[in-house]
Amino acid sequence: MSQVEILNQSLFLLLNATPETSPFTIRLAAFIAQDVMRLLPLWLAALWLWGRPALRGTILKSVALTAVALLGNWLIGLVWPHPRPFAIPLGHTFLLHDATPSFPSNHGTIFAMMALCWCCSPARGWGWLLAIAGAAVAWSRVFLGVHFPLDMLGALLVSVFWYASLSPLWSRKGGALTAALESLYRQLLAKPIAAGLIRR
Repeated sequence: MSQVEILNQSLFLLLNATPETSPFTIRLAAFIAQDVMRLLPLWLAALWLWGRPALRGTILKSVALTAVALLGNWLIGLVWPHPRPFAIPLGHTFLLHDATPSFPSNHGTIFAMMALCWCCSPARGWGWLLAIAGAAVAWSRVFLGVHFPLDMLGALLVSVFWYASLSPLWSRKGGALTAALESLYRQLLAKPIAAGLIRR
């Protein structure tokens, strides 16, 4: 076993919950690990429909770059299928999860990429909130035994790589893509827009 893997497992055992952990803490961690993610699409949809139209480019950029990063994660999992802690087995598990490759974390990647896109936008306050939420989600999934700490570090590094690689392309093509999707949106939802129910 490599020194990196020994460190990874040692850090996991320091953060992982135990049978002595309070049930309230377990329930709170489970809510963060599962339900905070479900708020993301609702938040993005609400921003598109009722937020400032100037933010729509950032909404699309964050979704597009996240999708590419997740595809990259899938390829990494095919090449190097690192097992989850419970598959070894190691520590204690408090969240049901399939034994899919653990590295890098998809949850961590989603929040890291979203945070990067929004921190580097005019609405950077949203980016900081996403970063805080992402840190909480990363902690909860290690705490509950479905990820190693280095899965989360890997998610951050993957996100930084894809953000740096794809941002120049988005700078050239993103404006046209945003305009095309806004035009389609205005055609499909012309009536609610005209009624003032959602923003143009």
